[in-house]
Amino acid sequence: MFIFCYMPMYGLLIAFKDYNIVKPVSEAPWVGFEHFIRFFQSEDFPRVMRNTIAISSLKLIIGFPLPIIFALFLNELTSLKFKKVVQTISYLPHFISWVVLGGILLSWLADTGIVNQILVKLGILKEPIFFIAKPEYFWGITVVSDIWKELGWRSIIYIAAIASINQELYEAAEIDGAGRFRKMWHVTLPGISITIAILFILQSGGLLQSNFDQIFVLRNSLNFETSDVINIYVYRMGIRTGRHAFATAVGFFQSVVALALLLITNWASKKLSGTALF
Repeated sequence: MFIFCYMPMYGLLIAFKDYNIVKPVSEAPWVGFEHFIRFFQSEDFPRVMRNTIAISSLKLIIGFPLPIIFALFLNELTSLKFKKVVQTISYLPHFISWVVLGGILLSWLADTGIVNQILVKLGILKEPIFFIAKPEYFWGITVVSDIWKELGWRSIIYIAAIASINQELYEAAEIDGAGRFRKMWHVTLPGISITIAILFILQSGGLLQSNFDQIFVLRNSLNFETSDVINIYVYRMGIRTGRHAFATAVGFFQSVVALALLLITNWASKKLSGTALF
């Protein structure tokens, strides 16, 4: 943790310097907030902020509650064997890297891919669409593919939290005449509310942290308008164009906003529910 997370923080200094890679950081002249101002005033700023916030917000709004719902319904399965099969199938995509999964998605979403074949045969589409080349479909593709890949894995912690709930509460609810959905609403959900609150705080802090691997393998020049997020922008500026100080400033801005969001969400959660990380 110290070597890979704290020692590299010294390099953040170049965000405030006119850094040249052939000279030590200490010899670079200070420029203050020049790189930050240049980023805020650039024509790229509205696009990368819009795409980053839109994709992350959609993942939070749609992708956050789904593992909870999945865990709740999975808990209601009476057949232990069937439950294990469902769990295993839902976990499997998590272990496929985005490089491999990206190739699979590119194949499926091509104009000759299986998705187009099904939609055309069902009469939903008149002619095939190369989905990944259409900017208007990119946000939906990233959100759906992320949910498909991580749904089962993210539900593990909720399943573990549900397993720790006192079974006597369910028995008391049954005596009071509660059915499955009543027990789910009045016993299970309150029992895992602390877990939900903590994970929501952590995920809210990453609102500007898009999944670099996923977007990197799915983006192309045709969907650039909706696929250019902050992480990709930092990669383009720092690695491809060699503007290391500027890219560091953009990444530093992203981290500061993430910290602010984490503190705000933590404060709000503590005020509303009494649950917080600190």
